[in-house]
Amino acid sequence: MKLIYEKSQSGRRGIGVPQPDGLDVPEVPAELRRKEPPRLPELAEPEVLRHFTELSTRNFGIDTGFYPLGSCTMKYNPRINERLVGLPGFAQLHPLVEDDAAQGALELEWELEQILLQVTGLDAVSLQPAAGSQGELTGLMLFHAYFADRGEDEQRTNIVIPDTAHGTNPASVTMAGYKLTPVRTDQRGNIDVADLRTKVDEHTAGLMLTNPSTLGLFDENIEEIERIFHGVGALMYYDGANLNAVCGISRPGDMGFDVVHINLHKTFSQPHGGGGPGGGPIAVREMLEPFLPVPVVARDGDTFRLDYDRPKSIGKVRAFSGPFGVFVRSYAFMRSYGPALREMSEVAVLNANYMLARLKDTYDVPYERLCMHEFVLSARTLKREHGVSALDVAKRLMDYGFHPPTIYFPLVVPEALMIEPTESEAKETLDAFCEALIAIAREAANEPDTVHSAPHSRPVKRLDEVRAAKEVVVKYRFDDHPAVEGAGDRQVEAQKGV
Repeated sequence: MKLIYEKSQSGRRGIGVPQPDGLDVPEVPAELRRKEPPRLPELAEPEVLRHFTELSTRNFGIDTGFYPLGSCTMKYNPRINERLVGLPGFAQLHPLVEDDAAQGALELEWELEQILLQVTGLDAVSLQPAAGSQGELTGLMLFHAYFADRGEDEQRTNIVIPDTAHGTNPASVTMAGYKLTPVRTDQRGNIDVADLRTKVDEHTAGLMLTNPSTLGLFDENIEEIERIFHGVGALMYYDGANLNAVCGISRPGDMGFDVVHINLHKTFSQPHGGGGPGGGPIAVREMLEPFLPVPVVARDGDTFRLDYDRPKSIGKVRAFSGPFGVFVRSYAFMRSYGPALREMSEVAVLNANYMLARLKDTYDVPYERLCMHEFVLSARTLKREHGVSALDVAKRLMDYGFHPPTIYFPLVVPEALMIEPTESEAKETLDAFCEALIAIAREAANEPDTVHSAPHSRPVKRLDEVRAAKEVVVKYRFDDHPAVEGAGDRQVEAQKGV
């Protein structure tokens, strides 16, 4: 497919801008005029339309196919939610409007908080954080504020993280100014309690854990873990990336966690990918409520307001009260389930265990347990016997029409394939995906070169990923006004990084 600049023909126009007739239009000051025309492609309107329509067919998303990215919870985003967020009262609401003119929006935020409190089993919510990663950082800032208020902040320097943690966890720990203390995973996929006991003392500020873990396993020792941390006065932080497994079944607050972030763009269907948008509200136990970011949505009888009078607050972590469009979509999703929200998680867990049962005889299963909403397989036998890696399997899946799962994570599983079906997919889709993985395993044994060189049917073939990382090309460069003549040469130069 040619770039739009390569399709450009000098003198063609897709639109003509009419000159104002009879109006006194001031001349653009000389210092603001362009020295030369903008470097834009020159095409007729049909060619522009066809170009971008063709580009759109190369996108992959939840609307076009199965997206089994482990730990990402790429579920279907109901279209009714898009219609609701586009209602004029929501879409056209100015962010600086007075509270009395935003009562519907503030009521929605307050109602959303109440649902999140029920899901998490905690006492207060801030909707401000814009993503799970920002929720993590905000939660750790609350740790600092809490311990500073008790005169213990200089003493509490360490955060414990399991070796299966999301990569954002250690990054958040470092950004928050804490020291990272890793803890091992035992042979059943739980935190190694014996190792943990040696890592927790009076210098421990807290634990960061997702439960179920990135292995897709619910930690069997969570009650003992809670006793260990709270026994030394430390706090517990719940990474809510895997909350889709437990809604209405178990609550982080009941497990002993003091802070939880909720990924609205995962568990509650707000679309995500490509850098956003997202939402990462945090729920906290009562003793941490005074430190929540401002503003807080407050209710006075039948009216609602934004409360900034919070003397112990850590301040703002983003503009306004949070990403409002995200709230509308997720609130609509929650209300559509109502009291049956538990069914969402039950179906997600059922789908994952069904796929695990179908695939466990073809790929290695590192932990012989029932999984939760996701599971991890290993391609280590394929790698050892046929030289076919998890990366090869992922690339070959593209030829079967599927987006690859998460690979090489968590790091404790060699040649990991991390698969999460969510509750959105039909049994026929799950079967087709399993059959593709089984077929690829057969190909690994009988025709490994086919798998090594995949994908074969995609617009872009197998990339040299090492070179791509070392020789990054982030823009297309021209030395003169774009035209057809010489465009091919310039494209080659751009690919070489010239």
